Amino acid sequence: MRILLACPYAWDAPGGVQIHVRQLAERLRARGHEVQVLAPAGRRPVEPWVHAVGRPVKLPYNGSVVPICFSWRSWREIRDVVRASSPDVVHAHEPMSPSTSMFAVLSARRPVVATFHSFLDRSRLLELTTPALRAVWRRLDGRIAVSTAAAAFVGRAFPGEIEIIPNGVEIERFAQASGEAVELPPGRRVLWVGRLDPRKAFPVMIEAFTRLAPEFPDLTLVVAGDGRDRGAIRTLDPAVSGRVLMLGRVPHRQLPNYHAAADVFVSPATGRESFGIVLVEAMAAGVPVVATDIPGYREVVRAGVDGLLVPPRDPDALAGSIRRVLREPGLAERLVAAGRIRAQEFSWDRVVPRIEAVYAHVTGRTA
Repeated sequence: MRILLACPYAWDAPGGVQIHVRQLAERLRARGHEVQVLAPAGRRPVEPWVHAVGRPVKLPYNGSVVPICFSWRSWREIRDVVRASSPDVVHAHEPMSPSTSMFAVLSARRPVVATFHSFLDRSRLLELTTPALRAVWRRLDGRIAVSTAAAAFVGRAFPGEIEIIPNGVEIERFAQASGEAVELPPGRRVLWVGRLDPRKAFPVMIEAFTRLAPEFPDLTLVVAGDGRDRGAIRTLDPAVSGRVLMLGRVPHRQLPNYHAAADVFVSPATGRESFGIVLVEAMAAGVPVVATDIPGYREVVRAGVDGLLVPPRDPDALAGSIRRVLREPGLAERLVAAGRIRAQEFSWDRVVPRIEAVYAHVTGRTA
């Protein structure tokens, strides 16, 4: 099958949607499909099957910054590529974003599938633009959401059938990683992976670490990520800040080895998470997970079974759960064992056939 994937965000910028599209494309190609990806990019993509269409600009959205491209020139290029490639199906990710995916949907002459990744409690922008976006919604022949939270968010504005197919995760790569491949301080390690923006609550992690540091002299906080909240470590006593290892942005392919070297994985996001790819990756690597009790995370981690969930913005509760994992080996072992099993439910080997079934349905082919 000829499949055209459209990604709205800059291909060379970090982000869960880009990782999802890249890994989906690789898996589909491995299964014999002809796959082309359209995405904006600041640099020429290294993958020959990725076509860069326009240079991105950064706009604030959903408590973060998204790199999208909405120029008329890129729309014309997308239209030409879509029609010249004549795909059997166009698969657009986040098609309501005014970027590559939306333009691909509006240019398509073949069946269109969309995947919705986002979740917000409320979006005033979406409410204001709903009338204009109905033309995009009506053009969709198949609709996928990565979680019930994401489906509920888009469903408030656009009622209709949406199938829940979770994000795929490279389970094997995380499960087989070795902590010996990275150089880290000796002792125990708490791992953070993700952007350092307000939505991810890095200052809350820093406050929790302040409470833990005196109790665990061998504890290091390893931070793989960057962003405007990086300055939160300046609030720490110099003796404690020296135990925070700021790695900056780490390429995704290098992350599994850091997971394998960690004793606890922590993600204290405050909300607006439609899923928890970082949680699945940690569970696949055999790391106990401590995260916040928010809608997207609850669909990945079953509280007390696969990980520990705490209220958002509560450094005392966060520190308390980390403390339990560090002090109770039996608890840590139970969380690791359950987490590894749970992670298998999100493996690409299970997710890709479900996406292929949607393609088959909209194109009238046999799955």
